Amino acid sequence: MKVVCQNCGEVVIVSGLGRKAFNVPVTIICDKLRVCKDVGKAAELLDCSPAYLYKVLKAEGLKTKDIIKK
Repeated sequence: MKVVCQNCGEVVIVSGLGRKAFNVPVTIICDKLRVCKDVGKAAELLDCSPAYLYKVLKAEGLKTKDIIKK
């Protein structure tokens, strides 16, 4: 990607803007939730936020209470 430098005005080529995707598979998330029985603890083990776990599960059409009960 080409970006114009704010200081000198030259065009600079950069790659990889932003944060890299986390991409934890749903099966691993489900396994950790079954073991921990708590979203916060599972998120700590996976080194991510509880919101990320909810987001991945929602994208797959799953709910935490269904996974934890199984």
